[in-house]
Amino acid sequence: MISWFFIGLVITILLTPGPTNTLLASSGIQVGIRKSFHLIPAEAFGYLISITLWGMLIGQVSSQLPLLPTLLKLFSAVYIIYLAIKLWRTANVEQQFQQPTIRARELFVATLLNPKALLFASAIFPAIAWTSAAHYVAHILMFLILIIPIAFFWTLIGSFLASNKIRWLNPANLQKTASLLLFSFSIPLSYSALLRL
Repeated sequence: MISWFFIGLVITILLTPGPTNTLLASSGIQVGIRKSFHLIPAEAFGYLISITLWGMLIGQVSSQLPLLPTLLKLFSAVYIIYLAIKLWRTANVEQQFQQPTIRARELFVATLLNPKALLFASAIFPAIAWTSAAHYVAHILMFLILIIPIAFFWTLIGSFLASNKIRWLNPANLQKTASLLLFSFSIPLSYSALLRL
């Protein structure tokens, strides 16, 4: 029921730098991995609410505008390409991770308002997830399971950046890798959207 393509896209997009991941890395820098664990449920609930609301809205509107899901998927593919280019171009820009201690409420709000939620709801989650409860539950559970190791990864990155122990593990290399992965996933996404036009 859940495709490897879905899992790969979710992992790639969740791994890309953004507001939520920046806050997780900041927490890893400031308080370490163990004390940052309480932030993971805040991220999960933020995405759960935001993706569900966007998906329900898309599911309701798409019955009157059948081309909407295809157009949103095409828009999402273009947005992914834009993100890939932006990540590559800003890879060597100095990132500011030193922020005041991150609280769960702040991470929840940042995730709730994260534009990635619309991307997940409109292009990554299959259209059937918004019309079938069984498909929705299966996909949202897989999504929430994938959040845990990726959130842990970002706090780990923060703690490594704070210690400067691994020279090749730096924001520039991470961004360039994420950029290449995003670009590679945008191709089949664009192709599948164009086929439905």
